[in-house]
Amino acid sequence: MTANWSAFVTAEPEFARLVEARFGAFTHHVLATLRKDGSPRTSGLEVRFLNGELWLGMMPDSLKALDLRRDPRFALQANPGEGQTMGGGDVRIAGRALEVDDPAQKAGYGEEVEPPEPFHLFRAELTEVVRTYVEDEKYLVVQVWKPGGQVRVIKRT
Repeated sequence: MTANWSAFVTAEPEFARLVEARFGAFTHHVLATLRKDGSPRTSGLEVRFLNGELWLGMMPDSLKALDLRRDPRFALQANPGEGQTMGGGDVRIAGRALEVDDPAQKAGYGEEVEPPEPFHLFRAELTEVVRTYVEDEKYLVVQVWKPGGQVRVIKRT
């Protein structure tokens, strides 16, 4: 089961706001895709939250774009920032990236973001959103959301 960003916001607005703020704190994040042989590839990436969607824009024929065309599964990790503070926690999103070929959608994205032309554009369908953080310098807290469910919270000492 998957859900777009808007469905996540509707289901868990506070959690979604925290996740979006975490991605908004820095420009570059880490995207994991799968190579032809199934091994992982990590790449830097900028992401955008626009019009109820999480967008992944890429240079033409970049390896990450070719990976996603072949196998749409991805994992995306928010930039943790400098040092060991991880302000706001460690945030990860997993899902499927669906390439957008519709000229009107790409033009709308292009007007907002002004990416170098040409570019690949993918819309994220989420399968999981995870936030990990330390609470009271005592607990490791893991929040997990999957489409169709509520946020599950796990606390460890």
